[in-house]
Amino acid sequence: LIYDVKLDLRKPSRLLIVGDLRVPHITVRYDPLGTSGRLTVDATPRSLGTVTQDGDHITIKFDADALDASSPLLTLPAPQALITGVRIVDQTTIAVDLGPRFGSFRSASQPLDATMRIVIDVVPAQTDTAAPGPGTAPGTTPSQSQPLQPATDVPPALSQPAFAVRTVALDPGHGGDDEGVHGASGVKEKDLTLSVARRAKATIEARLGIRVLMTREDDRKVPIDERAAMANNNKADLLISLHASSSVRASTTGATIFCAEFDKTTAQAAIAGGVERVPAFGGGSRDIELVLWDFAQTRHLDQSTTFAAVVEQQLHERIPLAARAVDHAPLRVLESANMPAVLIEMGYLTNPDQEKLLAGDAFQNTLVQALYDAIVKYRDAVAAGGGR
Repeated sequence: LIYDVKLDLRKPSRLLIVGDLRVPHITVRYDPLGTSGRLTVDATPRSLGTVTQDGDHITIKFDADALDASSPLLTLPAPQALITGVRIVDQTTIAVDLGPRFGSFRSASQPLDATMRIVIDVVPAQTDTAAPGPGTAPGTTPSQSQPLQPATDVPPALSQPAFAVRTVALDPGHGGDDEGVHGASGVKEKDLTLSVARRAKATIEARLGIRVLMTREDDRKVPIDERAAMANNNKADLLISLHASSSVRASTTGATIFCAEFDKTTAQAAIAGGVERVPAFGGGSRDIELVLWDFAQTRHLDQSTTFAAVVEQQLHERIPLAARAVDHAPLRVLESANMPAVLIEMGYLTNPDQEKLLAGDAFQNTLVQALYDAIVKYRDAVAAGGGR
C-alpha cells in the first residue's frame, strides 16, 4: 500500500519517485571564457557535491539517493578542448571528461534558493600555445588579455601547488548509542560533530579539490581504534577529530585544540619495535622501521603542535576559546594516528548559551571556514619547508 507515501512525478525525465528519497535534478552548462572555461552544475533540490580529480576526469559525487539526469549531460568538440563532456558514472556520481588542453581546475559551491550550484573553472596547461583570439593585444597571451574571473558570490578555490595536503580525515566524535554530551535543550554531541564534519567535508573538497575522508558519515558507532585505522589506511595527511565538552560548572565556555600527550617512557617505547629486514620486490631485501600501533603519533607530535597553533590562530576572534586554547592530553584517537592530528573540543554543551551557539548555522559555518583556512595555511607552510 502506498496511499500514504510521498509521490514525486518528474515528467520531463519520466521519473516517478516513491517515498522520501533525495533525487536532485541535475543540469549542466559550459561557458567558454577566453582560453579558459566555466562549467556550472545545478542540483535541485539542494544536494551537496564532492569534487575531486581522478586521472583524466573530474568526478562530482552527490549526497543523494539517486540523480535525475540523463547521460551524456554534455558533449563538446574534442579537438583543443579543455573538457570533452559530462556523463553519468553511477547512481550518485557524474564525471567531467578532460580534454587535451586541460591544465588545472578550481571549484566552489553556492546555495541558490532550492538549488546547490557547483562552479568549476578550468584553465589550460601553462604550455598551451593556442593562437590569440580576437581583441588580444600584441605581445600578450590570451590568458593575459582575458583572465579567468571567479563566479559571482562564490569564494575562489585554490589550485593545488606542487606539494599539497592530498587527504584530510575528519572524525565526527561518538555516534549510534554513544551520544556523547547532552545539552539542556537536547543538543547531542554526536549530532553536532556530524553536522560540522559534513559542512567541512563539502567546503574543503569543493574549494581545494582534495579528498576528505570521514570516519563516519551517518549516525553509527565507530570504535576508536577503527577511526585511527581508517585515517592510517587511507594515508591521510591530517586528522581532525571533532567533539564537544561538558562541565559541572554551567558557566564554563570556550573551544580547545588538543594534541596527543606521551610521557618520556612512552615516547622511548615508541621505537621499541626496532628495525626488521623484509623481502623486497625484484629480489633482495630492505629494512623497515617498526613503530608500535599505540605510539604512531609520537613521530608526528611536532607537526601536530604546529597545526594546532595554526588552528588556534584561525579560530581566534572568530569563536570563543578557552583560556588555554591549545593543550595536550593522552587521547586514544590521536595516539595511533600516523599523521599530524588534533582533537577539537568545539565548546561546552553544558553551557546553555554556548549550546545554542554551537547548534546554530553561523557558528558552524564560521568554524568550518576557520578549519579550511588553517588547512590552507598549514599546507603552504609545509610546502615552503620542503615537505614533512
